Amino acid sequence: MAREEAEALVAPVHGPSTYTGTEAVQPSGADRSPDRAGITTFSAPRYPPTRRDSLIERQFGEDLADPYRWLEADVRSSPEVASWVAQQNAASSVYLAQLPGRDALLGKIRSLFAYERFSLPRKAGSRYFYTRNSGLQNQAVLEVREGLQGEGRTLVDPNGWEKEVGEGLRTLDAWVPSPGGNLLALTQQRDGSDWRTVRVVDVATGKMLEDRLEWANDTAIGWVGDAGFLYARYPEPPAGQAYRAQVFDKAIWFHRVGTPQNADIRVFATPDHRDWNHRITVSSDGRWAVILSSASTLPRRTLHVIPLGRGKAQDWSAIPIAPAMTDDWKFVEGVGDHLWFITNAGAPHYRLVRIDLDRADKGRFSINEVIGEKTDTLDAGRIVGNRLILSYLQQGASYAVVTDLKGNTKRSITVGAVGSASGFGGRPGDPETFYQFASFNQPPSIFRLDMRTGAATPFAVPHLPFNPDDYIVEQRSFPSKDGTKVPMYVVRKRSLAVANRAAPTLLYGYGGFDVALTPGYSAVRMAWLEAGGVFALANIRGGGEFGRAWYDAGRLANKQNSFDDFIAAGEYLLKEGIAAKGGLAIQGGSNGGMLVAAVINQRPDLFAAANPDVGVMDMLRFDRFTSGRFWVDDYGSPAREADWRVLRAYSPYHNIRPRGDYPAILVTTADTDDRVVPAHSFKYVAALQAADLGSRPHLLRVEAQAGHGPGKPVDKVIASGADVLAFLAKWTGLALE
Repeated sequence: MAREEAEALVAPVHGPSTYTGTEAVQPSGADRSPDRAGITTFSAPRYPPTRRDSLIERQFGEDLADPYRWLEADVRSSPEVASWVAQQNAASSVYLAQLPGRDALLGKIRSLFAYERFSLPRKAGSRYFYTRNSGLQNQAVLEVREGLQGEGRTLVDPNGWEKEVGEGLRTLDAWVPSPGGNLLALTQQRDGSDWRTVRVVDVATGKMLEDRLEWANDTAIGWVGDAGFLYARYPEPPAGQAYRAQVFDKAIWFHRVGTPQNADIRVFATPDHRDWNHRITVSSDGRWAVILSSASTLPRRTLHVIPLGRGKAQDWSAIPIAPAMTDDWKFVEGVGDHLWFITNAGAPHYRLVRIDLDRADKGRFSINEVIGEKTDTLDAGRIVGNRLILSYLQQGASYAVVTDLKGNTKRSITVGAVGSASGFGGRPGDPETFYQFASFNQPPSIFRLDMRTGAATPFAVPHLPFNPDDYIVEQRSFPSKDGTKVPMYVVRKRSLAVANRAAPTLLYGYGGFDVALTPGYSAVRMAWLEAGGVFALANIRGGGEFGRAWYDAGRLANKQNSFDDFIAAGEYLLKEGIAAKGGLAIQGGSNGGMLVAAVINQRPDLFAAANPDVGVMDMLRFDRFTSGRFWVDDYGSPAREADWRVLRAYSPYHNIRPRGDYPAILVTTADTDDRVVPAHSFKYVAALQAADLGSRPHLLRVEAQAGHGPGKPVDKVIASGADVLAFLAKWTGLALE
């Protein structure tokens, strides 16, 4: 392949005008052109200049250009990348600020956030722990009650952490009280990254203790009595590489409260498998530590257990239960020497088993089926009181069933509406559990379930500035390209549905990593619905809505099915008169961001606007950064030719159509995203802006002091939500004023 052809694979030389200098670009309000829907819109802004290198690599017999690889450098250490990001943000912020209705939308989203909300309570000893947000607090406050009827008091208020620590924006992530409720371990997230710092709080005084454990990542906290806890961490990464370098050698450690981190005891590691990820859980009765290890995002794990507190000196030797990484194991709970697990061993839709460990010290154990596989997917479980509470997935929604410990059904927990019931925390012997119900038009309401009587009573029901009954939540299905029926939720105002009137529509999708998308509430999304827009969520292949077969049908060489499903969803919405002609926008994050960018390349004519968020855009180099290597069982390995050719065929960065008529695109990412590094979005936007793709804008918005999404303060969520929705509304014709 000639050098010119290789370079054209990424970005044709014919592109829009660029400006020189660092000042923000002012789009010309007088320079207007009609879009596909015939509405008047601004023309594309001029973009900041982007250096284009002549880098070409030969891979599997093909010359492939990568002119923007220099944008892979960390924004914190590369002045050139930092300057480029600043100029991109300047250009997009000016454009977004002048969009009609943006300020009104900002106020609307803020009002929709202004309601009191709670997390599910967690009982330890006689105390109840939960988080509470009064409405517009940037972070929820961790509170504790002395007994269920007591008054809550503030235990941890993370809203002042940034000033106290002085080293970036710290947010409250996970928190786990000790069994007696006297201590609480929590994890702090910095600038939205996946790195966590573990701290300990004295519950009686609210004082943060000196304990400070660094370099935890994707960790659970497993208390061993009230003396200390088990957690997982990596070695400290090389200086300056914390947000880019690949991570290896994760291990499980025991920390005794009141001691420094360098005194922690390494409990479990796999030096022969440096790439394995480990998570630890301790049974509620404190008798067993359960270690689950994985090497990728596939539902396959090894299972080891450690008996706890059996002698004067703790022996941390792990007993292998399922040492081969062939099946998935999800820990439910333990009672004495019996452990319950949900597994897909011999059951693609999962089943419930009990492992009896009364002779484990002699290397003997038995695995006994309690509840066999059903048509619906068994997703989660818990033992509360003397009952099992099991959550199943059905058509992308969830429901719960209560059984005795032998699996005999006692009752179902029904909610009488389209939505998801989840939570059901608690321990064996507890008289109660708490769960929440949520839907697209209903923020989470929390209920207390009496395990003896089955009676459910409200614990925290939000007061809303809108009437949920004004909206209809439907579940429909549509045929994909190959005839497969795919389910989709459609949410809109009742008046729109009754009048059968088309409206600007926002279609959301994910379709990967065995993740099931279930009904849930978003204040940002509700602002779109309140303005008269339609929201649709497609449960496309690659997700976990229908078990292993549905997942397998959307990964590796079958990944195109995910794209075909999403395209078919858009076609269905238009054909059925739900989406207005020229008024279809698409959105997705992470794997969903890649999905959005890939279908734009394949069907740019179908969509008016798009928001690919924190997406995986360079499918030929994703495995070279942070945890990207874990994704090869979903995407394939760029080092294998057969996988490389599949990836090459849909990689968003490499398949932008020369001289195509593309929709308006707002790419969003964050400077501290160390799960999908922002370089993916940087390179993709550079290629978009260099191509001749029509008059619609292709902009980049980079959030500062934020990561892949979790832990983002409320004010950042509101601001980014207003920018994104105003952009999508402008190009789909949704009136905001």
